[in-house]
Amino acid sequence: MDRVALRGLKARGNHGVFPKERAEGQTFIVDLVLGLDTRPAAADDDLTKTVHYGVVAEEVVDVVRGEPVDLIETLAERIAQQCLKHEGVEEVEVIVHKPDAPITVPFDDVTITIIRSRV
Repeated sequence: MDRVALRGLKARGNHGVFPKERAEGQTFIVDLVLGLDTRPAAADDDLTKTVHYGVVAEEVVDVVRGEPVDLIETLAERIAQQCLKHEGVEEVEVIVHKPDAPITVPFDDVTITIIRSRV
């Protein structure tokens, strides 16, 4: 299986369990790896035979900007399900970064990584 990766997609969202997170929002960063067979697109040099990563990027940003959820686990699942709607995408790895999580000790980042496949 081939891989198409999008790294560092940034969008503001109002996700989190605390009222301040919901009210003020924060920046989330998303990394994706889409698993698909790119041979048909490569053979014909045809965008319609692969996943359009520009469209996927816009959809992911829409999910992050969309309906608030408490957990980044839920956000990652929503992103994965959106990616799997694309024909040809057989698997997706989603990493959601929450670099401004409300933690009282110094830290660099909080992430969740999920891998989902078509059933």
